[in-house]
Amino acid sequence: MTVKQLSMPELVDACGRSGITHVGLWREPVQAYGLEATAKLVRDAGLTVTTLCRGGFLTAADPVERAEALGDNHAAIEEAATLGTDTLVLVSGGLPHGSKDLHGARERIADALAVLAPYAADRGVRLAIEPLHPMYAADRCVVSTLAQALDLAERFPAEQVGVTVDTYHIWWDDQAPAQIARAGAAGRIHSFQLADWTTPLPEGVLNGRGQIGDGSIDMREWKGCVEAAGYTGPIEVELFNEALWARDGREVLAETAERFVEHVIR
Repeated sequence: MTVKQLSMPELVDACGRSGITHVGLWREPVQAYGLEATAKLVRDAGLTVTTLCRGGFLTAADPVERAEALGDNHAAIEEAATLGTDTLVLVSGGLPHGSKDLHGARERIADALAVLAPYAADRGVRLAIEPLHPMYAADRCVVSTLAQALDLAERFPAEQVGVTVDTYHIWWDDQAPAQIARAGAAGRIHSFQLADWTTPLPEGVLNGRGQIGDGSIDMREWKGCVEAAGYTGPIEVELFNEALWARDGREVLAETAERFVEHVIR
C-alpha cells in the first residue's frame, strides 16, 4: 500500500531493483492482478510475502452480515496460504451502525476467532490482531491497544493468534512497551510495521501515515522494544499517504528504503 500506484508487476520489478526481498501484500491489488498470477509473480521473482492484509471486520451483530464476514475471512486465509505467507493481519472492525456497545463488539471478535483460528492453522496461517489508534474505534477497529489485542489473542494458542505491532497506532501508549514484552514472551508478535505520526492529520484521518523520519515517532526505540521481546521477523513499512501516492512509485520505494536505513537501522 505504500506504493499502491505501482501495478503488481511494477512493484515486483521495483523491489528487485532496490534489493528488497520481502513484501507485504494487500488483498485488493492481489485480487485485481489475480491470486494465482500474483503468487507465481512473486515466487518467480524470489520475493517472500511477509503478510497479507487484511482480514477482520468481525463485529457485526446481524447474522447475515456475520456470515458474510466469516466467509470473507475464510477466503482471506486461503489467499494467504496460496501466496505463501504464514500471517494474515486482522483489522477487527468498528461498532455496528447505531451501536454503542464496545464490549459486545469485542466479544463478537472472540467468537469469530474461535471459528477462524483453527481453520487458518490447518492451512499454515496465523492470525495477527492489529490494534488501531483510538480515533478509529468507532468505524474501523474497536481494538485500540496491544493489551486489548492480547486479551483476545490469549484465548487461543500462540501459533494460531497473535498481534501486529504498528508504530503508528501504539506510539502514544506508555503501556505499549510492557505489552510488547508480554506478547514476545508468549511468541505472539506475528508482525511489526512502521509508519510515522505527522500533523496536521488529513481530513478523514485514514491516509495520514507519515514517511519514516518525518514525524514524532522514535523508530529505533520501537525496533529495540520488539527485538528485546525476542522478535526476529521482518519489519514492514506501511504508509497510507496521498502525497506519496501522487509521486512516482519507484522513487517512493527507494526513498522508503533509504529512510529505513537512516532512521531504523543506523
